[in-house]
Amino acid sequence: MTRTPAGRLFRTATGHDLVLTRTFRAPAADVWASLTESERTARWFGPWEGDAGPGRTIRVQMAYEEQQPWCEVRIDACEPLQRLAVSMIDSYGAWLLEFALTETDGSTELRFVQHLGSVEGIAEVGAGWEYYLDMLVASRDGSARPEFDEYHPAMQSYYQGLRG
Repeated sequence: MTRTPAGRLFRTATGHDLVLTRTFRAPAADVWASLTESERTARWFGPWEGDAGPGRTIRVQMAYEEQQPWCEVRIDACEPLQRLAVSMIDSYGAWLLEFALTETDGSTELRFVQHLGSVEGIAEVGAGWEYYLDMLVASRDGSARPEFDEYHPAMQSYYQGLRG
């Protein structure tokens, strides 16, 4: 299957924002549950454990990565049904991520943002988020899970081109 990349890159005062969106025919509460309930995040990213809340750190398993590693994720902001901001640090650097929901006429738009200090590695990062957000879509509509090979290296040149 040929996938079309949809990410956009915006310059900010501190670097760049990589922005991807997906729209769901569902109320924000249902999409929010897919982002925050462990059994639902397990369907597209991985389960998590811990005492969640703003300022707290939970453990998240990256269930669709090789060796399915666990990582610590700090919840920077949690505004139910509207915005979730998290951060984590791993061997690839700091990951500052936000999920914002906007419900209109029974549909909900998810705006995903990764705040980047540098655009180095964006070709891999962009393709990876396309994959995970399509995994989220599949987990919600019951469609077949996408294969990572459909995204990388196929989307690499698109994301490399966003660097300008």
